[in-house]
Amino acid sequence: MIGAAVLLFIASFLKLYSATGFLRLDQNAWDHLGTGLGIYMGGVIGAVLIVVNRCLPQPRKVAGLDLGTVGTAFTILAAWSLFWTLVGVPDGVEAAAGLILGFIAALLMAAAAVATPLVPALQGTLIPAPKPIAPQPYGAQPPGGYGYPGAQPQPYGGQPQPFGGTQPQQDQQNPSTGTFSPFWFAVPAPRPLFAEDGSPTPIAELSPGVWYLAVEQRGQGLLTEMQDGRRGVLQDTSNIQRG
Repeated sequence: MIGAAVLLFIASFLKLYSATGFLRLDQNAWDHLGTGLGIYMGGVIGAVLIVVNRCLPQPRKVAGLDLGTVGTAFTILAAWSLFWTLVGVPDGVEAAAGLILGFIAALLMAAAAVATPLVPALQGTLIPAPKPIAPQPYGAQPPGGYGYPGAQPQPYGGQPQPFGGTQPQQDQQNPSTGTFSPFWFAVPAPRPLFAEDGSPTPIAELSPGVWYLAVEQRGQGLLTEMQDGRRGVLQDTSNIQRG
């Protein structure tokens, strides 16, 4: 579409007719404003309206008319006018590059404009809508926190960063309500982390000196969240260091 519009604009500066003998025709579309502005630039404007409408996330309407529909009408009108101008070349002269290339460009634009609503592959926007920012995983910390790549290693038994901006509960279970309160913990030795579905194959390994978040009680184990957002069940909770 854009290439055809550029070709149509260039064709408007080329000669429309050529003749042999003593008659010299050196006129282009701009020697007749009705041809230059009404036909050639009309087609270019139609292509611009279609492209602008495609660049917008939602179709834009002006005075109740869709920009793409108006642009399609302009391109069809330009192709229709240039076709009959090409057919009605006066006797004794021949169509030159400006008229021939102009008709080809207008025909390509009109075909593309008509085919766009009919072919699903041509209906997408040229500029995709911005993607929403993915929410931060539950319990995750900003880069540089405990256990994250590039963070300073924390000594085993050190105080972890408070979860949610407050100090974690010292008790794993609130005796007054019976609900589980998330807390930070570290393991004294490497321990496997198993999938939540009970699969016997470990999905990760917890390392000493790194603080992990216990988010739920699972029988005798703890549902643990890794720094990358993955979750699994720590079955061996003996001698863990709580924050």
